[in-house]
Amino acid sequence: MALKMVKGSIDRMFDKNLQDLVRGIRNHKEDEAKYISQCIDEIKQELKQDNIAVKANAVCKLTYLQMLGYDISWAAFNIIEVMSASKFTFKRIGYLAASQCFHEGTDVIMLTTNQIRKDLSSPSQYDTGVALTGLSCFVTPDLARDLANDIMTLMSHTKPYIRKKAVLIMYKVFLKYPESLRPAFPRLKEKLEDPDPGVQSAAVNVICELARRNPKNYLSLAPLFFKLMTSSTNNWVLIKIIKLFGALTPLEPRLGKKLIEPLTNLIHSTSAMSLLYECVNTVIAVLISLSSGMPNHSASIQLCVQKLRILIEDSDQNLKYLGLLAMSKILKTHPKSVQSHKDLILQCLDDKDESIRLRALDLLYGMVSKKNLMEIVKKLMTHVDKAEGTTYRDELLTKIIDICSQSNYQYITNFEWYISILVELTRLEGTRHGHLIAAQMLDVAIRVKAIRRFAVSQMSSLLDSAHLVTSSTQRNGICEVFYAAAWICGEFSEHLQEPHQTLEAMLRPKVTTLPGHIQAVYVQNVVKLYASILQQQEQAAETEAAQEVTQLMVERLPQFVQSADLEVQERASCILQLVKHVQKLQAKGVPVAEEVSALFAGELNPVAPKAQKKVPVPEGLDLDAWINEPPSDSESEDEKPKAVFHDEEQRHVRHRHPEVDEEELARRREARKLEQANNPFYIKSSPSPQKRYQDAPGVEHIPVVQIDLSVPLKVPGVPMSDQYVKLEEERRHRQRLEKDKKKRKKKEKEKKGKHRRHSSLPTESDEDIAPAQQVDIVTEEMPENALPSDEDDKDPNDPYRALDIDLDKPLADSEKLPIQKHRDAETSKSPEKEDVPVVEKKSKKPKKKEKKHKEKERDKEKKKEKEKKGEDLDFWLSTTPPPTITAPAPSTEELSVHAVTTPKAESERSKREDPEDEDDDVEHDQERKSSRHKKKHKKEKEERAKDKKKTKKKPSEREDAAAMEPVENGAAEEEPIPPMSSYCLLAENSYIKMTYDIQASLQKDSQVTVSIILENQSSSFLKNMEVNVLDSLNTKMARPEGSSVHDGVPVPFQLPPGVSNEAQFVFTIQSIVMAQKLKGTLSFIAKDDSGATHEKLDFRLLFSCSSYLITTPCYSDAFAKLLESGDLCMNSIKVDGISMSFHSLLAKICFHHHFSVVERVDSCASMYSRSIQGHHVCLLVKKGENSVSVDGKCSDATLLSSLLEEMKATLAQC
Repeated sequence: MALKMVKGSIDRMFDKNLQDLVRGIRNHKEDEAKYISQCIDEIKQELKQDNIAVKANAVCKLTYLQMLGYDISWAAFNIIEVMSASKFTFKRIGYLAASQCFHEGTDVIMLTTNQIRKDLSSPSQYDTGVALTGLSCFVTPDLARDLANDIMTLMSHTKPYIRKKAVLIMYKVFLKYPESLRPAFPRLKEKLEDPDPGVQSAAVNVICELARRNPKNYLSLAPLFFKLMTSSTNNWVLIKIIKLFGALTPLEPRLGKKLIEPLTNLIHSTSAMSLLYECVNTVIAVLISLSSGMPNHSASIQLCVQKLRILIEDSDQNLKYLGLLAMSKILKTHPKSVQSHKDLILQCLDDKDESIRLRALDLLYGMVSKKNLMEIVKKLMTHVDKAEGTTYRDELLTKIIDICSQSNYQYITNFEWYISILVELTRLEGTRHGHLIAAQMLDVAIRVKAIRRFAVSQMSSLLDSAHLVTSSTQRNGICEVFYAAAWICGEFSEHLQEPHQTLEAMLRPKVTTLPGHIQAVYVQNVVKLYASILQQQEQAAETEAAQEVTQLMVERLPQFVQSADLEVQERASCILQLVKHVQKLQAKGVPVAEEVSALFAGELNPVAPKAQKKVPVPEGLDLDAWINEPPSDSESEDEKPKAVFHDEEQRHVRHRHPEVDEEELARRREARKLEQANNPFYIKSSPSPQKRYQDAPGVEHIPVVQIDLSVPLKVPGVPMSDQYVKLEEERRHRQRLEKDKKKRKKKEKEKKGKHRRHSSLPTESDEDIAPAQQVDIVTEEMPENALPSDEDDKDPNDPYRALDIDLDKPLADSEKLPIQKHRDAETSKSPEKEDVPVVEKKSKKPKKKEKKHKEKERDKEKKKEKEKKGEDLDFWLSTTPPPTITAPAPSTEELSVHAVTTPKAESERSKREDPEDEDDDVEHDQERKSSRHKKKHKKEKEERAKDKKKTKKKPSEREDAAAMEPVENGAAEEEPIPPMSSYCLLAENSYIKMTYDIQASLQKDSQVTVSIILENQSSSFLKNMEVNVLDSLNTKMARPEGSSVHDGVPVPFQLPPGVSNEAQFVFTIQSIVMAQKLKGTLSFIAKDDSGATHEKLDFRLLFSCSSYLITTPCYSDAFAKLLESGDLCMNSIKVDGISMSFHSLLAKICFHHHFSVVERVDSCASMYSRSIQGHHVCLLVKKGENSVSVDGKCSDATLLSSLLEEMKATLAQC
């Protein structure tokens, strides 16, 4: 045995390893295939040896050859042998080879089941890990079924390394064996709370991937994911969770109300751009789902748009693209918020990156309104002239047409301007979108009746200049426009001023160079024009002129008869015969105009695109039946087919061509060359490259010709679109003056007091702008008894369809995973024990009944648990009181006694009296849920039922209820709120501008984050920026480890000219009851062409007491208990000279001082907020005619007086 081992090790010394193989392939570049073929023969010999080390080395080389594209499926059995090696280094090679070449079609893959199960139960974590890694690459439905239980057991392994891999591979197992999802899901859910962050991250990844396709099944996990989102510091886990919430929010709108605050805090605090982008995306999804059931969150939208603007202004092209992408999502629901950044979007059109330019074009499509349409199109037209490359220019052309034609031409107020834009677009060279321009010309001319006269005049001038356009061979795409021009001039010929001139233009010889389908339209519409001219001249009794027109038709039509296009030939020949017949009748003095015009009487409506699909099949018609008898299968292939059209005799009479001698062939060849030389359309062969290069003159010999561009390159007779912009402004100004006159007359007739509010309208809305021409909506024709549209079926091969499983149902016994057990030899039947089963059956009957009874009890318990889960989710989501129905306005004295309570319902509400209660609300485990919560939940249901009865009895009270809806985060549905920014100016000089905002968090009671936006206002490059703030006894700046108190904090970026970016700094606070100012300095180096200079900018950082407050919604009953407790100090202020509406006033307090509205009745509102150190602040805001009084209560008297002073300063500006 020892001798054999020594012999094996000596043989291995002379075997090629992987390095030798790679070196050999590099040395045999000329005959690489031959060398690899020799190596494969050597590997086959190595695989026949008994030594496992030699086999592993051979499989390692095969793995490399497989990467080069060689098939190694023939070695699948040898790979399994190496996988079963006891040594880890060999086992790893086997699993690597298997993961690369094994697939579902591999025959021997079923032999790996027991080997993989053995490795999964190995005491070595590395053997188990490599088995899990390899299995994830070649798992099949059979392997997934057999090994699912073993992998699920590993999810509870003691090593986090194994738990993480087991959790991740379960995703592949679910895809291959969907039945394993329900039994494995409870354990997967447990891993979300695993102590190891890697395992937790893996579980989040798996569940988020499963929920991406079937989100409704994972809605019950929302509280758990919410807890993770507010506690995790891993950005990638947060991104996954936030994406999941974005998918869950459309299914449960109440969830969105819960997410707004933590997402907004993340947007404020995070410096990771990837996390910021996902937060913005999810906030957009939340606001879309809440748009119908909640007041508009203008503050959240403004914040998202501000952050996206920073992304778009960034120099990184990827961030710029993502910013534009997210901005387009906001545009769909909040277009006004994005329209204010129109200048930034237009700047992106000058970007070098074409993908960014195209994304900016998509944004412009949604930003259009009646006011800015002409301005945007004008700028796009200038970009069309400057555009490089036909692809981007064609995209610009398409986008201009899409912008103008969207929503049934909703934003076009002057169609003469649009027609002139379309005519200007015909000057583009090399475009392939001529058919789009033609389609728009036809659509506008048909649907806008008032514009037909103008359209006809423009199209006739276009036809007159047709020889200019067709003279250029590069403009073949734009010639499609003449299709529309000819049709419009023919169909609406009664509007032509000079029809005879247009007729001559359409019958020019150059028209025959146009494509065939355009010539066909020319021929057809020439007859319409001819009929119109005949009618005019016969009515004017101009017989000679009518005969001249007929003669012109007879002379010019033959050129179309000779066309190569069959359609043109047929139309021209028919029309020529018709005109000749008319000529004969004219010679006899017979009037023919009415008969010719009758051929084209009536209007043609467009046919719907899907009309052909919807034609019903007539009764008795079977489209699948054979028209003729099918050929019989008995006919042999050798049998000759029967003659159908010719007799058999004619088939045999075939003349054989006589053999041609060499002289005849030479004579034919010379005749063919002579014919080719005289044929102008035959392309001659070019001379040899060398001869051509010798004969060609040099570049310096080419004469340079100066082109005189004094004559503008435009179609004569076509107006420029710019003049319509001025005309449109004048027209709108006249409309405005007329409206003002009408309003003045109404005011004189009516009383002054009634319409005082409506008299001041500073801006003009889109609805006020009346279009110059009306658009007629032409209904597309459909066939009689049209069938309904067919819906597209889902992909039957989608693996995620099988995973659409209800995970809340109790697990049945049949759904449990199969457990592999060894068969006991004792249980096999023997002759002595054959009668035993009969006795066992009798004895088992009562046991079966017991089992059934236990199963029923278990099902009942699980149903109860499921109901509790549903109640938990509802209770977790229902966190806000609804609008009040009727309630008396509270007085100042009542504030100290009680707050007006409102019935609880599904509106937004979150109870945060202290952190322990908040955690309970988020987690809501079944064991923790107390009877107090249950009673409260029942009480809520009873009060909801009462509210429903009240609303049924008193429908007139709905209007009052709408006026009393709670306002949260400074927004309500009464009127639009002007955009507000939380960023204040910190300092500014010629180099840089600093704006800042302070954000607090409930999680950190002694820290605040200061976000400073630094904007480079100079032409210099700013670098080495450093912020230093002098610490006070109360407030200190967080500095890097090892830094002294006097050291500054470096800014982690540089600022090129015109660029802005945001930096965040953390400060620790001891007392928050008084506002304070800290002195600070920003130092930096400004570098330009002349050199570099050290600069600094001093500033004063104000920490207001309001910056320590956090917007915290509150129950109305909790608010009342808080006021009744007697632990709060009281103070009040009054501000005179307030003209702002109460709604805007509350919005301002909510936004700038971080309060939420508990309840509002008429011009009185109760408000609540909470500081980072747990102080409760309650306000009662009342508005008189020209004054506002604010009564406050707080657990700290100094904090309350400071807050009221800050609020007084804010209200004084209203």
